Amino acid sequence: MSEMMHSLVEQAEDGAHAGSCPLYSGERKPVDSSKTVTEKPGILARVARIFAAGTAIASIAPPVFAQVGAEAVASAHLFTSSQVVGLSVVIGVISAALLSTLWVVRQRGNLESESREIRSALSDAQQRISQYQALIADKNRRIVIWDGNERPELIGQLPAETGAPQDSEFLAFGLWLKSRSASELEHAIDGLRGSAHSFDMVVETHREEILEAQGRVSGGRAFVRFVALNNLRAELAELKIERDRLLSSISAFQGMLDAIDLPAWQRDTEGRLTWVNHAYGEAVEAPTPEQAVSEGREFLTTVARERIRATATTESPFHDKISTVVRGNRTFFDVVDVKVPSGSAGIAVDVSGIEAVRAELERTLKSHAETLDHLATPVAIFDGERRLQFYNQAFVSLWELDIAFLESRPDNAELLERLRAAKKLPDQLNWKSWKEAALSVYRALDTQSDLWHLPNGQTLRVFATAHPQGGATWVFENLTEQVDLETRYNTLLKVQGETIDHLSEGVAVFGPDGRIRLSNPAFRALWGITEAEAKPSTHIRALGEACSQSYDRPDGWKTFAELITSFDDERRSSQGTLELFSGLVLDYAVIPLPNAQTMLTFVNMTDSVRAERALTEKNEALRKADELKNDFVQHVSYELRSPLTNIIGFTDLLRTPGLGPLNDRQAEYIDHISTSSSVLLTLVNDILDLATVDAGIMRLNYSPIDLGDLLDDVSMQIADRLQESGVTLEITAPAHLGSLVADPQRLKQILVKLLSNASNFSPEGSSISLECRREGTDFVFSVRDRGPGISQDMIANVFDRFSTGAKSGKRGGAGLGLSIVDSFVSLHHGTVTIDSQPGKGTIVTCRIPSVDLPTSVAAE
Repeated sequence: MSEMMHSLVEQAEDGAHAGSCPLYSGERKPVDSSKTVTEKPGILARVARIFAAGTAIASIAPPVFAQVGAEAVASAHLFTSSQVVGLSVVIGVISAALLSTLWVVRQRGNLESESREIRSALSDAQQRISQYQALIADKNRRIVIWDGNERPELIGQLPAETGAPQDSEFLAFGLWLKSRSASELEHAIDGLRGSAHSFDMVVETHREEILEAQGRVSGGRAFVRFVALNNLRAELAELKIERDRLLSSISAFQGMLDAIDLPAWQRDTEGRLTWVNHAYGEAVEAPTPEQAVSEGREFLTTVARERIRATATTESPFHDKISTVVRGNRTFFDVVDVKVPSGSAGIAVDVSGIEAVRAELERTLKSHAETLDHLATPVAIFDGERRLQFYNQAFVSLWELDIAFLESRPDNAELLERLRAAKKLPDQLNWKSWKEAALSVYRALDTQSDLWHLPNGQTLRVFATAHPQGGATWVFENLTEQVDLETRYNTLLKVQGETIDHLSEGVAVFGPDGRIRLSNPAFRALWGITEAEAKPSTHIRALGEACSQSYDRPDGWKTFAELITSFDDERRSSQGTLELFSGLVLDYAVIPLPNAQTMLTFVNMTDSVRAERALTEKNEALRKADELKNDFVQHVSYELRSPLTNIIGFTDLLRTPGLGPLNDRQAEYIDHISTSSSVLLTLVNDILDLATVDAGIMRLNYSPIDLGDLLDDVSMQIADRLQESGVTLEITAPAHLGSLVADPQRLKQILVKLLSNASNFSPEGSSISLECRREGTDFVFSVRDRGPGISQDMIANVFDRFSTGAKSGKRGGAGLGLSIVDSFVSLHHGTVTIDSQPGKGTIVTCRIPSVDLPTSVAAE
């Protein structure tokens, strides 16, 4: 039994320590001094586990002890069953109590050991924290910690001499750091917190103290440590800052020298180039400044460089003008070369322009002197000592002074005294005061002017201007002619005013502000206004209201006001006609005048307009009568055409043998009837053609015409007429003239009319000629006869209708032939000319241009 109890206790202890028994599931870990006490299991939890284990042991003890008692009773047969059960219970309880006590004692020892270890680890941790805080709280450093977006934590402090704030203003770096250092530090902190970029840099305070700033990231936090540098490290940091400042200054100066348009260079102690700017490279025509240095291209000549080397010292730099050649041109430079221990540096300023300006100034002064000498205005210039320095020929001619006296450079007061003695200056009541007032120009700020009325009748306007450097210029303007012209001008104005007042046309002149300057009585009478209503300075709107009783429509005074007061770049003139309510008809004109003035003129055209209207009405009646005549002629022509066609047809029918024979007298009568009918038909056709042309309804049918066929048709059609007149026809036409595009019927009618007219005025046995030629795109037809000719006073009327020459021709006519020719040629856009001399015949020339047919018509 004792062995079994002992095994159960060991099993319970092993289960409690190893965790194999379900009575205790906790895990025992070694003590870590680096962790805080809160990380170990709680004591209350361990006590709870101990009591749970004791209860478990008590629950399993009775069955075990019961089994043992049963075995003892069975073997000894000494006790009853009830006694055995009671004894078993007592033994179990006692055993459970003993085991629980032993286990609790052992766990208490373990708890005390763990408590000692925890207290030892806590003491070590607190000691290390104190050490770290002591290290961080060093007066020479300060740490700023950012944990996410929380407010940063400040640990430590910097020395007071650095000027760094000890409170929250420490993060306002611009308050205690120099602007450049503050800007660089803030940029570095933004990179540290945003992108975890570490940095090491040196910053400078306003008190010239040097601090080292280091930025790092650890455990999701950003740390920036500020350390005050002392002794050698501070000196090294200061030297670094000074080195950066010097490098920045050198870079800025070199950038500035590269930007300016002045050659600059730097040499070593041996005189070799070590650096040049862009202007130097361009001057020596080098692609780059570096190439100019490497190739040793010199800007100055050897003599100039030796001169600089010989004369330049550290105390006295070289400064002089040197001539050299730049881009093939001789150029002057103002060269400054400074000698330093490491070599020398120089710069050159182009002074060629200054030298040219100086020479130009001398030439200009000489030219001005020559110009002033040729001026008709007298000019005299006095220097700062009031002595005559310059005078022109006009000055000598005006005052008639001795040249020797003027060349002696007299004083201004002396010159005035000489002119007064010669009776050439105006008479003054107080000469002394007048002279002092004239000479006060040397003390005046502005130009003084005065009028001198000389004893010889001349009037001078004198301008005296003081010079900024001393002295004065006197200009004498002769106003004698101007005064005379002004007098005559005033007289002319009076005459002009009288003339305008006596004009029958109304005249009014307005200024640019729309106010009337002058008006004559005719203007006021035409518009029915009084002199007070049209007085000077009256605005055009008020004048328009006064004239509204006579005419108030928009094209009247409203239009006049717009034209007179408008701001157009170009002032327009206008004219028109107004019919007033009173029946007066006025022609008006708006005429721009100099000095932005405008003149309005009104002419009474009532009688002329009435006569014009009467003539217009009469002309309209005549035009309508002419239209009625044309309509009548056209209608009658059409009505006559049908009976004539019947007469001609029946005449031809009577000639046929089928109707019976005719005696000689009847045949003769039939011939006369046929001839008269043909002439009458031709006349009716001509009248109809002219009526069609006058009505504007005639249209030409253009088509290509073969000139050979055309001339053949014309000769056959005119043959009977030529035979009757006893005249022969000669046709001259070169071969291969080409085709003429025109109206075949009208062109044939033109030639027939011309040949008929020529045969009528040609003597028997003579000949007429028809010549055809080509000039470019024009075809020229000339008909010539050898008749009596036409006098010059009749040539202008030969193309008039019903103009006949029956007295000299073989047969009379209606006088429509040449009129029809002129009309048809004009329809073809051609021209007709007549060349005739009495007794030498007549030549009629028609020039007809050929037109271009559309492609579709030409193909047909």
